[in-house]
Amino acid sequence: MDQNVAKWEGKVSARLVKSTVDQIWPLFTDFLNIHKWFPGVETCYGVHGNNGEPGCIRFCKVSATASNNDVARPEMDEASGWAKERIIAVDHDEHSLTYQILENNLGFESYVATVKIIPASGEDGPRGCTVEWSFTVDPIEGWTLDALLRHYDQCLQLTLNKMEASLENLE
Repeated sequence: MDQNVAKWEGKVSARLVKSTVDQIWPLFTDFLNIHKWFPGVETCYGVHGNNGEPGCIRFCKVSATASNNDVARPEMDEASGWAKERIIAVDHDEHSLTYQILENNLGFESYVATVKIIPASGEDGPRGCTVEWSFTVDPIEGWTLDALLRHYDQCLQLTLNKMEASLENLE
């Protein structure tokens, strides 16, 4: 990668009206179970460390073909994609988790992302929160930053829909 090429930076967010920070936060810190929520992730398991703690490394396998409600991935062909990701920092008070991609076959280099969950403001009462997913990454061949942001926005929406539906089933 050319040292003079600027990194891509972006952020997507989604608002939940039925779920609280305290309900959603544990689902994100359960780092080894992202396959339950994230579209297209078939498998996720621990490689190193303790789940949800800094230093924890997970291996994720991503399906090459989008199935119902999954989003298409233009960077993938017939083969499945994979990534090893490590938690860099967790702040339980601020409901913030930062992770990086260590290795992958998806074209991501120097990738670092933070997921932060922000409580709803007072007018909404105790319910509701906003989930922000921000990232920096070297430009990815075959993508534009706008396309990546649209992809992330769609993935975040689908992820949160699954999370919120699972919480409704518990009530």
